[in-house]
Amino acid sequence: MRLADFIRRDMDAILSEWEKFAAQLLVGRKMEALALRDHAKQILDTVANDLDQAQSGEQQERKSKGHAPPTTDAAETAAETHAVLRAKSGFDINQMVSEYRALRATVHRLWADARDPAATDLQDSIRFNEAIDQALAESIALFTAQVDHARNLLLGMLGHDMRSPLQAIQVTAAYLARIDAGPEVSTAAGRLVNSGARMKALLDDLLDFNRTRLGLGVNIVASEINLGEVFTDEIQQLRVSHPQRQIDLMCHGDLRGSWDANRLHQVLGNLVLNALKYGSPGTPVGVVLTGLPADVVFAVSNRGAVIEPLMLEQIFDPLRQGPGEQPDSGVDGSLGLGLYICREIAAAHSGDISARSDPAETVFTVRLPRVPGP
Repeated sequence: MRLADFIRRDMDAILSEWEKFAAQLLVGRKMEALALRDHAKQILDTVANDLDQAQSGEQQERKSKGHAPPTTDAAETAAETHAVLRAKSGFDINQMVSEYRALRATVHRLWADARDPAATDLQDSIRFNEAIDQALAESIALFTAQVDHARNLLLGMLGHDMRSPLQAIQVTAAYLARIDAGPEVSTAAGRLVNSGARMKALLDDLLDFNRTRLGLGVNIVASEINLGEVFTDEIQQLRVSHPQRQIDLMCHGDLRGSWDANRLHQVLGNLVLNALKYGSPGTPVGVVLTGLPADVVFAVSNRGAVIEPLMLEQIFDPLRQGPGEQPDSGVDGSLGLGLYICREIAAAHSGDISARSDPAETVFTVRLPRVPGP
């Protein structure tokens, strides 16, 4: 008996065996047996139909790697729907993979019991394994996307909800710093103010990260500004915060354009802090702002260890930390999102950011069109 015919004939027996295994994984979860049976039946129907179709060598190879084209016009395959509901039911990916392994083993065992032991059809077995691999690939892809989406929503809500109590702490600390309650209270209040500002910056980075991961992008509100004035103000603040370091600013040409001043404050702050953190102690950090006919370009440079080419290729990826900072740089650690957010802010302005590193210096360059695209 061909495997496709066996699957259709003994569908109930196969599903019963599969449900027994799945029930062991479903303890305490809400996904009903009927839903389990429906998904498995649809998956097996797809597999049986696939076994009946002619297949080229190229199609066979693609399917074995999980790259087969969709076999249905539906928005989701049965395997993808199963993955979404498994993720919502609290399964982890190992449990979902175990289900497919059990389904594969069940079909092979029952098929072996139902046929003449001397009669074998190796091609049917190979085709069945390929079809199960394709279903598994579909499930894993959507399962992972579902889990990532849920995690990003959770982190976004967490970051948003933490802002209110943090603001209360900052306001209280600022009040304590203003009143004359003695040097010890004023010193402690100052530490709270600084720590609160640092925590707010981390939460802002986290919220921006989640917006980009959810496909929303970084929000910008553009207005006509002079970038030279914006950067002069930011550099002055950075010099006050890091009096032991030299930070130079040079401006050339027309620096007017339509940008989000607060976001570009953020970009410059991140790049300069990064240069202070990884640059050699005692060496200056340079900022050069240049107005071109259609764009304004600024570069932040520092002297220090060369960034390896492989790391340079990945330096704007999220959650990446540098190779190590100078022990006396005076700059706090971070989530590893600063350069990633710089890239997203530049992109939101229809611009871009790049980096180069050689024994002489490391330079991050940002290009901003004077008028961002839509």
